[in-house]
Amino acid sequence: MDNDSKRLSIPSWAEEDRPREKLLARGRQALSNAELIAILIGSGNREESAVELSKRILSSIANDLHELGKVSVQDLQKFKGIGEAKAITIVAALELGRRRKVAEPKKKKIITSSNEAYEEMQPLLDDLTHEQFWILLLSRSNQIISKVQISSGGISGTVVDARLIFKPALEALASGIILFHNHPSGNLKPSHQDIEITNKLVKGAKSLDMTILDHLIISERGFYSFKDEGMI
Repeated sequence: MDNDSKRLSIPSWAEEDRPREKLLARGRQALSNAELIAILIGSGNREESAVELSKRILSSIANDLHELGKVSVQDLQKFKGIGEAKAITIVAALELGRRRKVAEPKKKKIITSSNEAYEEMQPLLDDLTHEQFWILLLSRSNQIISKVQISSGGISGTVVDARLIFKPALEALASGIILFHNHPSGNLKPSHQDIEITNKLVKGAKSLDMTILDHLIISERGFYSFKDEGMI
């Protein structure tokens, strides 16, 4: 294999020159515009690597991404090494970026009370005939990040593993956690096990610089809040 053909595809480059690996190792912000485009096209031509080809494309529009967004599939195909499929990929990626820019970000709901937390989770837990355990992950300003089901069990209980709770919370960079589980029997009184689990999780959260804000037991009769009852 000659030197030119070795430069055709990203996998054959030296590891430090691979934009995919660079993105994984250092994050997307570490990549130049040319490296990001190189990931889209995957390979260059016999004279240029994907990054070099991408640099030439950018140079043709004075490195102006706004101008690149106006370039057509046909315009891109004028560059050696850019076929229809690669040109479509670039145009599609730029269109997604444009749509993201003009789209209004959805306002994340803020939880300020046990009743608001109940209303958020009640549709998921109210009519179940078996127990489930869920968590609501919140930001420092108590905005909802996500809802995560931790476990699903039988009529009288479900297993709760602290690691399954804190793993998604850490990954989401959550500051607050609200615990939820349902009692299919309709009884809202917390069991001894419910209290033990709550206390254990409160202590564990503190060590991770997070806070268990509440634990709600939900049934067809309403809800029980550990926070409102002074149990947290």
